[in-house]
Amino acid sequence: MEKRTGFVGIIIDNRTAHASAVNDVLTEHGKLIKARMGVNATDDCATIALTVEASTDELGVLTGKLGSLPGVSVKSMFAKGKKQ
Repeated sequence: MEKRTGFVGIIIDNRTAHASAVNDVLTEHGKLIKARMGVNATDDCATIALTVEASTDELGVLTGKLGSLPGVSVKSMFAKGKKQ
C-alpha cells in the first residue's frame, strides 16, 4: 500500500462529552499520526489538526470511525502525487 502525507481536521462539539471517544480512536490509529495540534476553541468546542502518513484505505478507516462519533465532524486531504 502506497502511503502519502495528508491532514485530518476534526471539530468536537460538546468537548466534555465526546473528547475521550475521539482520543480512543486516535490512540488506536496512532501509527499513522505524525503530528497533532489541538485547540479548545470555546468551552464546548475543540479542534484538532493531524498530519498523517497513511494509505487511502488507512485514512478512510480513521476518518470513518471519527465521523461516526456523535458530536464529531471530520475532513481530510492528501498531498498531490506520490510520497518521495
